[in-house]
Amino acid sequence: MKKLIAFAALAVLGAGSAQAVEYNQVLNDKSALAFTYKQMNVPMEGSFKRFRGQLSFDPAKPATATAQFQIEVASIDTGSAEGNDEVGGKLWFNSKAFPTAQFVSTAIKPLGNNRFEVSGKMTIKGKTLDVSTPASFRQDGANAVFEGGFVLKRADYAIGEGVWADFGTVANEVQIKFRLTAAPKK
Repeated sequence: MKKLIAFAALAVLGAGSAQAVEYNQVLNDKSALAFTYKQMNVPMEGSFKRFRGQLSFDPAKPATATAQFQIEVASIDTGSAEGNDEVGGKLWFNSKAFPTAQFVSTAIKPLGNNRFEVSGKMTIKGKTLDVSTPASFRQDGANAVFEGGFVLKRADYAIGEGVWADFGTVANEVQIKFRLTAAPKK
């Protein structure tokens, strides 16, 4: 009986280490970065079409994980060409002077049940602030999928200045949603 218990324990430990894998290749074509907000109290949606990232995540060692993402702000899709031109301009993202927004993780803390708190620095329009977001992790075949979201206050980054600073026209709170798919290290 002791041999059976020892064998079962070794099998469980061996299975855990055999499944340990590091995900480090962000698959942009299977990932999405979207946002929702209210304009004149009407819910609106949009997304960013081009972003790239570097990731290093081993589910067995989440505290050592790192993530860094760059978003091409000119790739914004508000649902209309006129809206895209407006938010790319000086009063919104000023994409000519600040072509990318960036997130760099500073800590990833396990919360249990494949959920994590990801903390880091978000830089938009040259201003860097601390952000924190919950994220879930799940396997999808050989790949990993990370999903989460957080509220960004556009005034914190001077997104929507001048006539657009009125929160009655466009709300200050913007819900950011992400789904990142990553392949294992080769």
